[in-house]
Amino acid sequence: MNNVLFTPTSIGSIEIANRIVMAPMMRCRASRNGVPTPIMVDYYRQRASAGLIISEGVQPSWQGQGYARTPGIHTAEQIDGWKPILQAVHDAGGKMACQLMHVGRVGHPLNQYKPVGIIAPSAITAPGTIHTDQQGPQLKPEPREASIEDIHNLIEQYRFATKCAFEAGFDGVEFHGANGYLGHQFLSHGTNQRNDDYGGSYEKRCRFVVETVEAMISVASGKRIGIRVSPGGNPTFTQDDDPYQTYTTLFEMLPQEDLAWIHIQPDPNGWNPEPLYDHVQAPLILTGGYTGESAEDALINTPAKAIGFGRPFIANPDLTYRLRYGYPLATPEPETYFTPGDEGYTNYPDWSQSD
Repeated sequence: MNNVLFTPTSIGSIEIANRIVMAPMMRCRASRNGVPTPIMVDYYRQRASAGLIISEGVQPSWQGQGYARTPGIHTAEQIDGWKPILQAVHDAGGKMACQLMHVGRVGHPLNQYKPVGIIAPSAITAPGTIHTDQQGPQLKPEPREASIEDIHNLIEQYRFATKCAFEAGFDGVEFHGANGYLGHQFLSHGTNQRNDDYGGSYEKRCRFVVETVEAMISVASGKRIGIRVSPGGNPTFTQDDDPYQTYTTLFEMLPQEDLAWIHIQPDPNGWNPEPLYDHVQAPLILTGGYTGESAEDALINTPAKAIGFGRPFIANPDLTYRLRYGYPLATPEPETYFTPGDEGYTNYPDWSQSD
């Protein structure tokens, strides 16, 4: 039986019952205008035994939406839609953070409820296609390069969305600076080719992320703001010339004394983030391919305070129970990851309810 994994701890100002974090995963079950739907209440309630749930990516504005049926947190209707989800999670003894995700260049206007266009640090088109409900796969369009005024507006969108998230009842908020989305696009030389105060040097490429996180902290009570990063590269080709220098610079610039966590996802291309751990003073969350045994090992042998599990939570709403007692894990159905409805979403068996 694992030991440390099931002990309580605190992540910033958030007290959690165990060291298991449900990592953010896009599931595309919201309404077209970004309002959470009733089946999302069941989905998150079923998984509330995790010490901390970090929500799927939630757009901070109409412009931040790039995929079909993703939720937002910037209108009164969206806030009201999240409230029963938070109530259900809290009633089940869980804690939940809202991950704010602006897609930047990785989107399509057909997926925006209000088609306000695609924006990014530089006018560099993301490769590949993206699904739209109206016309199927579509090439990603060339984004508009953000002006300085746009950047200031983006920072304000994150600040306001953070305020809305706390109004809805979230225990914390995570800035999504990973996986090729807007924050990552500013950090990486492959997608940020600006020559002003928000591009060029390592410090200038980090500036948007740091200023945004500071704005989010300004409306939080206690240490309730975290940041997720994925150093190196990622499937959307947000490439970096020197990940170690970029992220040590970022960690030096971030107000870590005010952060609730830093959430690191390993690079799928194999770049090892371990040299960065010594530069993390905030509580560290590690996510990426962990089993119960390797999570326990990481908690003992790295600075990690909690371990994130992503895909295993899709087919195992009772993942915490299965890890604790060594039960086998169910296998998710990839074809239903992003489809509407409860199939492959809320209909996986929960063994913890049978004992």
